[in-house]
Amino acid sequence: MRDVATLLEALPYIREFHGKTVVIKYGGAAMEDPDLREEFARDVVLLKYVGLNPIVVHGGGPDITAYMERLGMPVRFVGGLRVSDPQTVEIAKMVLVGKVNKEIVLRLNRHGQPAVGLCGDDGSLFRVARRAGPSGEDIGLVGSVERVNVDVLEHVALDYIPVIASVGADREGNSYNVNADEAAGAVAGALGAHKIVFLTDVAGWLANSEDPDSLIGQASATEVDAQLPTLQGGMRPKLAACVEAINGGVNSAHIIDGRLPHSLLLELFTDAGIGTKIEAST
Repeated sequence: MRDVATLLEALPYIREFHGKTVVIKYGGAAMEDPDLREEFARDVVLLKYVGLNPIVVHGGGPDITAYMERLGMPVRFVGGLRVSDPQTVEIAKMVLVGKVNKEIVLRLNRHGQPAVGLCGDDGSLFRVARRAGPSGEDIGLVGSVERVNVDVLEHVALDYIPVIASVGADREGNSYNVNADEAAGAVAGALGAHKIVFLTDVAGWLANSEDPDSLIGQASATEVDAQLPTLQGGMRPKLAACVEAINGGVNSAHIIDGRLPHSLLLELFTDAGIGTKIEAST
């Protein structure tokens, strides 16, 4: 009966989200732990089967760092963004497009739904421009997404699950590393997605990053935007991407703990939900 109750609890949400687009930024432990990788793939396939249109945007920071360290390359971050010279961008493209993207696509295929791997170069999906760090620092070849070619995604998403690696190029064809959180926010905003969900390695947005019990369960985009100048580390680009997505017309943004099995389904299909929910100001 408990299982039946769970299914009945999910039914109104399945009905509400049917035909809607959900952008999922995939990262953290959910990408690194073998069991969580399989559960994530099953969850995304389930979303497709029950009538949602999931779009996966991923990074691969730990893999990039591991390869850079093996090659003796310096690894540096500013405000949660990887400082990127041409060699770093080359490694990022090799790892994200050639390795991580294809592994995700293969898992989704194996669990029952055809997926197609893309990056910002495919079909001119992303046009990017060079950006500075949060305080104007020179962080190298890090791109900010100026335009998303939604026609590419709309065509692919009709029959497949798009899986997007976060790299792109500018008008002159120069390659850039793109923060995956920012890429996901840009995709969600351009598509007018119903929701965007960020899988992280914490319970959500914490008022005190040292206190796991200081979870902020809900906030408005205005409240988040006001706090951005005070934030450091990897949560800053996630929250900035949430604000961008909401301002682009996305209904709500969610930051959830990807270390929790089936966290994606718990957030979307249960009354309680988990993590932090960010909505437009009222």
